[in-house]
Amino acid sequence: MGIHRRYAGAAFSSMTNPIDILYDTNILDERMRKRISGYYLHRGTKALEIVDQNRVKRYRDFFVVVGETGEYIVEGDYCSCENFLRRGSICAHVLAVYIARATGRYELVDLWYYQDLKEQCVKPI
Repeated sequence: MGIHRRYAGAAFSSMTNPIDILYDTNILDERMRKRISGYYLHRGTKALEIVDQNRVKRYRDFFVVVGETGEYIVEGDYCSCENFLRRGSICAHVLAVYIARATGRYELVDLWYYQDLKEQCVKPI
């Protein structure tokens, strides 16, 4: 048994992924923000900024994160951004979706993503 710390009335190991704690507690306070930033470093800080700026959208088919250079599709642990495709590991966009889902902080778009693109007269690649 490892050392346990208490967070919002629940015991968690000091090595527990903060996203797991966030899903259990749904509390994104300053303490949780520090845990996320400390655990994920720059990606965690960037993910928190994305959520704070309301750049996470939930469509009928998947989540979309409005990034600095475009919109990125996030489905499960996958992201369509170059960083994810190059490194093959979790990116700030995936983390932002995890945080947004756990806290309910996303824009709900009652459309299929392709339908929304079509209505905006954008041709997908």
